[in-house]
Amino acid sequence: MSRVTLSQWQMLAAVVDHGGFARAAEAVHKSPSTLNHAVHKLEEQLGVQVLEPIGRQVRLTEAGELLLRRARQLIESAASLEDVATRLAAGLEAEIVVAIDQVFPTGAQAKALERFSETYPQVRVQLHESVLNGGIEMLYDGRADLVVSGIEAQGFLGEPLVTVRFVAVAHPQHALHQLGRSLDLRDLAQHRQLVVRDSALRQSTNAGWLKAEQRWTVTHLNTSLDMLRRGLGFAWMPETRIGEELKNGQLKVLPLPAGGIREVPIQLIFRDRDRAGPAAHAMAAALKQAVISECAQHDSIHSNEKA
Repeated sequence: MSRVTLSQWQMLAAVVDHGGFARAAEAVHKSPSTLNHAVHKLEEQLGVQVLEPIGRQVRLTEAGELLLRRARQLIESAASLEDVATRLAAGLEAEIVVAIDQVFPTGAQAKALERFSETYPQVRVQLHESVLNGGIEMLYDGRADLVVSGIEAQGFLGEPLVTVRFVAVAHPQHALHQLGRSLDLRDLAQHRQLVVRDSALRQSTNAGWLKAEQRWTVTHLNTSLDMLRRGLGFAWMPETRIGEELKNGQLKVLPLPAGGIREVPIQLIFRDRDRAGPAAHAMAAALKQAVISECAQHDSIHSNEKA
């Protein structure tokens, strides 16, 4: 057992923060003699002098500064622990598991997580960046509290969240751009298509046009984007992921009269909305708010939040 109690460290911190025993006593609603006794006992137990008199005031010794600096971490941790206990008693989850499809705008995702962190800093978040059926499979298995996906989930009611626009692109020097004319599917079939692998383990599927004789399959959109920048193929990409590349000329939209642009509606799905805790609901609200904020900056995503 610790020789010094948390209460003793708290009283020492109060004396230092308020510049003396009398003011500290008023602030913490204890008598000056109680504080004085606690600090002196602390010194006796540790065998170290932590305070020294300066006129009518007291100040920390060099050893006291070091010890109190460490003690403040204990005090903050204890306060945090009690806060967590209070939230748990009120039904707050210790952890939530969220599966978000990689096509979801990264800016909105970051803003949602930041907003959630400000409100629930003690709640652990497991974020799975899924593809196609990956998030839905986690939903069916009961492994995700909240899912953001463009795939319908049988037996679940999804809430329209955002519509993401995909566009067919390739490097400006890619052979498809060198044809100097409108393209058709026969042109695409002769070149390498980059696709992202379904992250589901059991019922993985392919989505989109997949008739290219050459096809490279990767596990993350960022990998596909890197390959596009290097001119290694063509792909349909969310416009929110390639805005800078289109602006600076690293990528160029393929001249397809039809099929070059497609829209994917993304839904927000609770595993069990009625039984979901406050943290899961807060994360859902943060995602919706972040989408609205992002829509004000990008035309390539469209919020489905109704006024």
